[in-house]
Amino acid sequence: MKILTLEFLKLRRKKILLMITLFMGVEILWALLAVSISLSRNPSDNGWMATIVTLATMNALFLPIISSVVMSRICDMEYKGNTWKLLRSVNVKPSNVYAAKYICGNILLLYAIVLQAIAIAIFSNVNGFAEPLPLSILLKYIGGTMLITMTILALQQWISLLFKNQTFALCLGMVGGFLGMTGDFFPSFLRRIIIWSYYTGLSPVACRFTDNSTHFILRNQNIGIFAVVILITIVFYIAGNSHVSRQEL
Repeated sequence: MKILTLEFLKLRRKKILLMITLFMGVEILWALLAVSISLSRNPSDNGWMATIVTLATMNALFLPIISSVVMSRICDMEYKGNTWKLLRSVNVKPSNVYAAKYICGNILLLYAIVLQAIAIAIFSNVNGFAEPLPLSILLKYIGGTMLITMTILALQQWISLLFKNQTFALCLGMVGGFLGMTGDFFPSFLRRIIIWSYYTGLSPVACRFTDNSTHFILRNQNIGIFAVVILITIVFYIAGNSHVSRQEL
């Protein structure tokens, strides 16, 4: 707990929370504007379903980039301050520092996802949609979005600590955002290996196009996909943790 507290203290002047809030503000406003325009043209559509699908799609662009920036700022401090040797000299295990950084990143991104959930709830209540937004769907949205974000954070942390130059990690985030946005256009066998595209796949609401019209449906969650994502997360985390524990200081 002390190491985790120190990670947040080291971030206090980096204004990461402000950056996340601004990024989320742009994404949320963009999504709600798009949904409002869509509903004005198709008033029969389910409003909160359209909002969830739109945000899930935009998350594939925004969250990989935000994750790369957050993890880069969290990990870059150790290289700029050359603190790895110092930490080992006071008997702090690198694996504990690695875990603290990962938890710190997840808490910051959970804040971003909760902001989205609050925006969805407020938007639904203000517009008075015919079908009320079920709390269970909102919780599934938070859970699915957070799960794939944990995977991306594990990958970004590994890359951020693998290369001292954070350009590699930031480029990975931008490439991931591009692949996430375009992932649904790839064949299914390719889409399965593009982890950034899982934001739509793990969303509780899906969008279907039939007869030149759009339909929103509740998706039956596939436990197998969740299991695969969790396994990938564990692999990324162990790989990064092992690298930090073995690296020459």
